Amino acid sequence: MLSHLSKLPLFLHLVALSGLLMFVPAAMASAQNDDFIARMFFYSGTLVLFVSTLIAMAISGTRAAARTVDLLLALLLAFTVLPAVLALPFYEALDTTSFINAYFEMVSCMTTTGATVFSDADRLAPSLHLWRGLVGWMGGLMMWIAASAVFAPLSLGGFEVTARGEPGQAELGGQMRQAAPMKRWKRATQALVPVYAGLTLAIWVMLMVLGDKPLTGLMHAMSTMATSGISSVGGVQNAGAGIAGEAVIFLFMLFALSRMTFSADTGAVRRESLVEDPEFRLGLLLVVLVPLILFLRHWFGAIEVSETPDTLAALKAAWGGVFTVLSFLTTTGFESAEWHVARDWSGLSSPGLILLGLALVGGGVATTAGGVKLLRVYALYLQGLGEMEKLVHPSVVVGSRGGGARRIRRRGAVIAWVFFMLFAISLAGITIILAALGSDFEQALVLAISALTTTGPLTQIAAEAPIDLLVLGSWEKAVLCGAMVLGRMETLAIIALISPELWHK
Repeated sequence: MLSHLSKLPLFLHLVALSGLLMFVPAAMASAQNDDFIARMFFYSGTLVLFVSTLIAMAISGTRAAARTVDLLLALLLAFTVLPAVLALPFYEALDTTSFINAYFEMVSCMTTTGATVFSDADRLAPSLHLWRGLVGWMGGLMMWIAASAVFAPLSLGGFEVTARGEPGQAELGGQMRQAAPMKRWKRATQALVPVYAGLTLAIWVMLMVLGDKPLTGLMHAMSTMATSGISSVGGVQNAGAGIAGEAVIFLFMLFALSRMTFSADTGAVRRESLVEDPEFRLGLLLVVLVPLILFLRHWFGAIEVSETPDTLAALKAAWGGVFTVLSFLTTTGFESAEWHVARDWSGLSSPGLILLGLALVGGGVATTAGGVKLLRVYALYLQGLGEMEKLVHPSVVVGSRGGGARRIRRRGAVIAWVFFMLFAISLAGITIILAALGSDFEQALVLAISALTTTGPLTQIAAEAPIDLLVLGSWEKAVLCGAMVLGRMETLAIIALISPELWHK
């Protein structure tokens, strides 16, 4: 039975899983006597499972073995077609919005972007909030698994900087090369699902102990692991756990700085300790350096008159800066309750540019974080350091600089620079399109960066005034949906999908 199911397309597995998940908010709505929403999710889940079963029976025994490129295509369908299925119960249950809004919401959740057209959290019932959190959680888990089963074998998603093969080419050695693609997916699922679910459960329990309501704690726990920033109360600053809850979330957001924090099973890099991991060290450096600059600016650029020392305000400002910097660096997008103190302390009335820059850098390779990724930034840093050494000493032979440098392939910096240029071109193109559709330059730039880096909360905090996504036109929302998918899949993966050479192989 299991061997038969493994021969079915991955996308069909994801659709069936979506149908099963629909029964969770149905049960919650039923327990809260919200019978209409319960029926909508129950009927939708039953319909999705029924149709999936019919398709599975129709194609049984007619398909050849899946290739790695087929799994890559399934991921693209999961971010473009599957949200239409996920939006069906959401649209029917809410009954006061258009389908394009429901589809936009599900694309945002599935890509772990977290941008929402429903800025008023009270407009959605608790079961609808739970559905948003579950979809985002599933999208984050799918990216964890895809890193091992799809991106690593094809040298994509950041692995092109470290792997021996060219981007889009399956050139890994050992068991990863010999194993069938679906078997790789199965192995990665068995290894990572317990870790992902266990960490989510741990955060949830801690947040409830610290004072969060069960739904609020669960939403923030799922959003932390998926780096989606989805919340049922408008963010962690409105939760009941307070600063202690933020401290718990802070510790678990560190998992988005490097895959070495939870796994080393991709085979694309040499197994090493977390202390030697360049991504984790670079991430920690930014988390310390950026808040430190904001903190010191209080004396060097913000305050020009004498003042009474306020130790409590200083501590609040330091914590607000550290938490928010890590949150946007990992593209989670949670804002600390003390962030306004950090802004006032540093004297920056609109620090959105700093948050935009942090989101552009992004988190670790093969994590749920978006952005350019820390490993690519590190590769460019090493290349720049070597070039400066050659300027001073033209005959110098630039060698390895320790364990972190040994992870970077010889042409890693070139490929990282190519990706950075493709990212910049995508950013410029999406900004121009949004501006042509009616947005002003600042709004178009913030929307483009938030979509490409999968950091939806930037729309509410990075600009001078929060951007109301609900008033955007249908074409603007469609462009943002495409940008979110592009940011989640990454440009090199899209290019690999349309490459004739890859399909011929």
